[in-house]
Amino acid sequence: MSHFPHWLDNDLAHNLLAKVDAEKQNDNFYEINTIIESENGYFVYHLDKLKQHLAKLQQQNVVKLWYAVKANPLSNIIKCLDQQGFNFDVASVGELSQVLSQAISPQRILNTGPAKSKKQLSYFLQQGVNTFVVESLNQLKWLNESAASLKKQPTVLLRVQLQWQEGEKNPLGGNSLTPFGLATQEWSKIQLSDYPALNICGLHIFQWGNMLSNEKMNSLWSQMVPPLTKLAKQLQMDLKILDLGGGLGLDYSAQNEEQSQKLSWEQIIDDLAVIKADAGVEELWLELGRFAVGECGYYVTDVVDKKTNFDEQQLVLAAGINHIIRPAITEQAFPVTTLRAKASTKTEKYHLHGPLCTSLDKLGYVPITADIAIGESLVFGYCGAYGFSESMPFFLCHNVAAEYVFSEGQLQRVRTAQTASEYLM
Repeated sequence: MSHFPHWLDNDLAHNLLAKVDAEKQNDNFYEINTIIESENGYFVYHLDKLKQHLAKLQQQNVVKLWYAVKANPLSNIIKCLDQQGFNFDVASVGELSQVLSQAISPQRILNTGPAKSKKQLSYFLQQGVNTFVVESLNQLKWLNESAASLKKQPTVLLRVQLQWQEGEKNPLGGNSLTPFGLATQEWSKIQLSDYPALNICGLHIFQWGNMLSNEKMNSLWSQMVPPLTKLAKQLQMDLKILDLGGGLGLDYSAQNEEQSQKLSWEQIIDDLAVIKADAGVEELWLELGRFAVGECGYYVTDVVDKKTNFDEQQLVLAAGINHIIRPAITEQAFPVTTLRAKASTKTEKYHLHGPLCTSLDKLGYVPITADIAIGESLVFGYCGAYGFSESMPFFLCHNVAAEYVFSEGQLQRVRTAQTASEYLM
């Protein structure tokens, strides 16, 4: 029986233990290069676990699945999603280049994002991208002009922003004013015939993130359908595509599997089948990020210092929000455990701090093995999404995190840690 928590794969844990032990045996305290070249912290992605999860998501014919590349753009991750038949939602030129470099057809790419200039829209068209989410009247005009000049007719979805009386705020905006799309009253003013180079046949909405309740998610989705279908009728649009974005969440706070709020994918598909029928659309789309790749990723870093302060226990770590910034943004910790061969039954709550000279550099207040020692490693779970590429690695000139993949029992480094001397001019 494994003593590791439910979110940490047993085989991977033992491989990480072997890595840590080998590094400690080779470490020479008197070699100054050991601190300069230290990884400080690194990410690991369990590719076998990822493939199994993705295959399960594709065992349905209700919804077309897109992967939101912003969640994790690593080449190995993109290749796994490609192999499982996912399409790709990209929101920048950099993300586009990364996806195309994996030999993925531009016909399987959806361009989203609030800051699309006319130059960028034209570039995407020239690269062969044929599906766009338009978020403003200017974007609609620019895309029409670029498509006409290039003699193309891309598929276009208008992004809609809605509000509810019982709404709330979250990282995607929720009920707040955001740059994502326009209100129905703004879109209702356009004439589709003014944009002859575009096939405007869909609506897109996405403003609720990390949802953990099937019931609440279905309620929000169901509330979206009437105003969206009403807008389509006002525009005399043949509504063929409805894109509900994503927002499917992971329970970062659960200490064990029994307490975890886990969404039922089967229930989601049943709910979406009803929504699809009610909307009367040919295609229903979702763009998954966290829900697709979050559980396959881990982050490892070491304890540098331990102290008691105002009767509170503190651990200072080799890396913090310079590698995983999500806790500072959401005030929600990643699940975490000590990386050790034998379990300890007694735990104590510790404040976890990173090395940056700001009080924002805090990774949570969490229960940890009470006898944790300086030099031990901590492993954080659910770091497959919004980890490496969402971090702020350059503040205080610390090392950029390394990245590893775990596949068929083998741990392989795919990105070495990058020191300040490599990125500073």
